[in-house]
Amino acid sequence: MPESVLTILKFCFLALLYLFLYRVVRVVMAEMRAPAPAPPQPAPPVAKNVERAPRSRGSAHLRILEPAARRGETYTVQDELTVGRGGGCGVVLDDTFVSQVHARVFRRDGDLFVEDLGSRNGTLVNGRPVGNAQRVRRGDKVQFGRTVAEVTR
Repeated sequence: MPESVLTILKFCFLALLYLFLYRVVRVVMAEMRAPAPAPPQPAPPVAKNVERAPRSRGSAHLRILEPAARRGETYTVQDELTVGRGGGCGVVLDDTFVSQVHARVFRRDGDLFVEDLGSRNGTLVNGRPVGNAQRVRRGDKVQFGRTVAEVTR
């Protein structure tokens, strides 16, 4: 093979190598970045002259169902609870399918919501992917990667 062709192939290989390294660094930086705060959602309009029963602020919990090694672990959701592999999360999961900061579980107007924070593998509620913040009720199954938790009160 002519030496000029080998030189061109060498430079192409180096370009691909640098492209690969660039993409790896970009993914690592994206995982390390803090999640963007959720935009506040406007409260639904309330009809006048209608009394609403106050919603209970009883404590909600996430109880781990899977994996079996962590079954039964329970986490209380006060106002907000983050889930992920990162050490700063309220629920730290040792699951390779979970992002550093994977999702958050939070209260709004007495209801409990789950929101995916841009994770690679997504968050599921009762087997359905979560887009924006989704309301969850007692008995709902929430899946973060391979970890499944149940909402209890």
